[in-house]
Amino acid sequence: MGFLVRWMFAFILIAATFNPTRWNFSRWVVDNFSTQLPLAIFLGLLLFIGYVVYLRATLRSIGGFGMALVLAVFAALVWVLWDKGVLSLDNSDLNIWMGILALSLILGIGLSWSFVRRAISGQYDVDDADE
Repeated sequence: MGFLVRWMFAFILIAATFNPTRWNFSRWVVDNFSTQLPLAIFLGLLLFIGYVVYLRATLRSIGGFGMALVLAVFAALVWVLWDKGVLSLDNSDLNIWMGILALSLILGIGLSWSFVRRAISGQYDVDDADE
């Protein structure tokens, strides 16, 4: 259950920043920058804090190689689904949502990996020694 919550927050963070609908921070800022500058900066800083938390935890737990490996597994899955005719890559909106899904999975796995490693190996990370 913990992984699903961490992954869902990562998905919301990325989708709130950018998605193919008109309901995202990037499009809202472009449309309202001149009239809503203080609110745009405030919301941008909140999103930035979310990214710092997720990226720092992900880089500390699985590192750049682990991030690339998770992305490669997801890309291979998309390739298999495309090769078998299950998935068509003609829809750009679907491609963007798949990218959001892939990035959120990387961040969700990165934030959860210390818990998984502890459950599998029984070893604590150095940061977990205080618990």
